[in-house]
Amino acid sequence: MDIRTTLGCLAVFGSAFFFYLATVVIKWAAMAGLAIPSSMFTISRFVFGFATVLLVMAVQQKKIKVVKKTYLVGRAVGNAMAVFCFFKGVETTSVAQANILNMTYPLFIALFSWFFLRQQRDIFALGIVGVAFAGVWLILSPGDMGYTHNSLWGMASGIFAAVAIMYLNMSRRVHDTQTTLFVMFGLGGLVVFCLFFHEMRVPLPEECYYLFWCSAIAIAGQYLLTVGFKYVTAIEGGIISSTRILLAALLGPVIAMDPSLSWSGWLGAFLIFTGNVVLTLRKAKKGR
Repeated sequence: MDIRTTLGCLAVFGSAFFFYLATVVIKWAAMAGLAIPSSMFTISRFVFGFATVLLVMAVQQKKIKVVKKTYLVGRAVGNAMAVFCFFKGVETTSVAQANILNMTYPLFIALFSWFFLRQQRDIFALGIVGVAFAGVWLILSPGDMGYTHNSLWGMASGIFAAVAIMYLNMSRRVHDTQTTLFVMFGLGGLVVFCLFFHEMRVPLPEECYYLFWCSAIAIAGQYLLTVGFKYVTAIEGGIISSTRILLAALLGPVIAMDPSLSWSGWLGAFLIFTGNVVLTLRKAKKGR
């Protein structure tokens, strides 16, 4: 492994850690006694991201070029709902559970492909999805991380993320990165603002601290992911990104004061992680 590949792997792993850490900030805000709605964290992330994209476009003198509006809108709306449901899952359950359930999106992509993309149907992949969903059930089963209806927020984030990524794959065929990000953050932020207008307010000074760091860390994670994928293959990047499942399981009780996973929770996390890895390997093999 050369130095660039090593640095790429470290960048992708760093992005997984940063994405996890951004959600820990939400929990820290609650532990500090602040009642910041998930919608506020979501809109903050999109505003911060939109400002960053505008700055980069200004420096690089780039302009947006829309080719397929449907792809961009699908990506923006799907991503906006995925982020909100993800943050809502962190708020109402635990950092570990929300992160693990959010990382089920590769399973839903495989499932959606079976129903909507007949040419991509794969019996073996469907079987892997079934095994991985047994892991989802274990995560939601009674125990230290027992099932409540709030657990569905994390599951919903995985579903919306799958939709967003499928639209992203189509969008990147005809749109550049800056156009995709411009619409994703701009339209996504507008969608969140309109849906949760009743929760929008000027944040208190102490709330701004947590809103800023949650957004800044997440954007830094996105940057690391983008840089990392320049130097690693899709298969390497996909597997390393899935380590967020294990990071959430390991670090939850340490830095987020989450309850420790029960044996069923650990087994469920392992099955979901394994399912993601096998599906990534399977997709890479079929793409050759």
